[in-house]
Amino acid sequence: MDDLLYQIALTQAPLVGSVTARNLVSYCGSAREVFQANKKELLKIPGIGERTVQAILQRDYFKAAEDEILFIEKHGIEPLFYLDKKYPERLRHFPDSPVMLYCKGNIDLNAPRTIGIVGTRQPTVHGIGICEELVESLADYKVVIVSGLALGIDAVAHRKSLQTGQPTLGVLGHGLAQIYPYRHKQLAAQMIEQGGGILSELGHRAGPEREHFPMRNRIIAGLSDAIIVVETALQGGSVITVNFANEYNKDVFAVPGRLKDKFSQGCNHLIKTHKAALIENASDIAYTMRWTESGAKKGFQQELFVELSEPEKTVVALLGRQEAMSIDQLTFEMRVTNSEMATLLLELEFKGMVAALPGKRYVLA
Repeated sequence: MDDLLYQIALTQAPLVGSVTARNLVSYCGSAREVFQANKKELLKIPGIGERTVQAILQRDYFKAAEDEILFIEKHGIEPLFYLDKKYPERLRHFPDSPVMLYCKGNIDLNAPRTIGIVGTRQPTVHGIGICEELVESLADYKVVIVSGLALGIDAVAHRKSLQTGQPTLGVLGHGLAQIYPYRHKQLAAQMIEQGGGILSELGHRAGPEREHFPMRNRIIAGLSDAIIVVETALQGGSVITVNFANEYNKDVFAVPGRLKDKFSQGCNHLIKTHKAALIENASDIAYTMRWTESGAKKGFQQELFVELSEPEKTVVALLGRQEAMSIDQLTFEMRVTNSEMATLLLELEFKGMVAALPGKRYVLA
C-alpha cells in the first residue's frame, strides 16, 4: 500500500504529467525512490527543471493521494500503475499514456479483441440503427466495445453491447466519484454488473472539465485495436479520437453518409482524406483485422531457406531479442497498424517462422 501511495502521489504532483512521471521513474527506479531522491539527484535527470523539482519536494499533495486510496478502497476500485502486470498492454508502450488508471468492474483490459466506437452526441435515426447493427454483428467475434459513456453514439454502443451480452468499457473524462452525464449512472451500473466496467486516469474528485475529454479520447484510441466512427461533424470530438488513433497506428473505420448531412460530413471527410477506411458492416472490419483467418495457421513446418520481406525480417529480429512479444508491442515497435501487423504475423506463421501463444503473444518457431 505504501508503493500505491507514492504512485498516486506522483500523478498528483504539480507540473508532473505522464511523460515526466515515466522519465522520473525510469531514472529513479520506482515512484517511491522518486520521492526519496534529493534536489541535486532530481536535477540530474534530463528534462527535469528547477520548478518541477520544487513541486515534487513540496509534498503537500500527499493528502490528496491518501484521500484517493480511501476512496478506491471504499468503492472497490482497482488502481493500475503503468508498470503493473494488469495494466493494459495496448496502452503501456505509448509515452503519453496514463501513469495511473482507476478501473471499476471485472472487465479484461487485455481482452484479445477491442473495438472503440465513437460518434456524435446527436445521432440521426439512421446513425443509431447503423451503430446497433455493427455492435450486434461484432458480438460474433467476441469483441470488447470501448466508448466514452457520452450522450449519443457512445450510449447507443454501450446499450447495444449490454443487449447482445458483450462486455463494454466506458472511458470517462472525470473521476469515478460521479457519472457524467448523470442520466447514464444506471447505464454505468449495468455495464459493471454485466462484466464490463468504467475507467479513468483522473482522481475521483476531478470533474468533467473541457480539457479532460481529449485526454479521455486518447485512452479510447490507445485501448482499441481499431476505431469506428458513426456520424460526426467536421470538428466533432470523434475527430480528436481519430487523430490519436492515427498517431498510434491504429486502424480507423468510418461509416459514410449523404453528402449534405451535417453529421455525415466528418465521416466522409475522414474517408476522403484517407484517415479512415470505409465500412458497411462488421465483416469489413473482420476482414481488415484478419479475424476470419485466425483458425488457418497451423501445421506448417519451417523451411530451410525462407525468403522474407524487409518488414518480416524486422519482426523476426524483434522476436529474436525477447522470449515472447505481444502483437501490441510489435505494432508499436514496427510503427504499423494492427491489421498490417496481423498480416505480417500470418505470413510468418505460414512460413513457419513464428508461433502464436495465448493472449496474442508471439515467439520464433
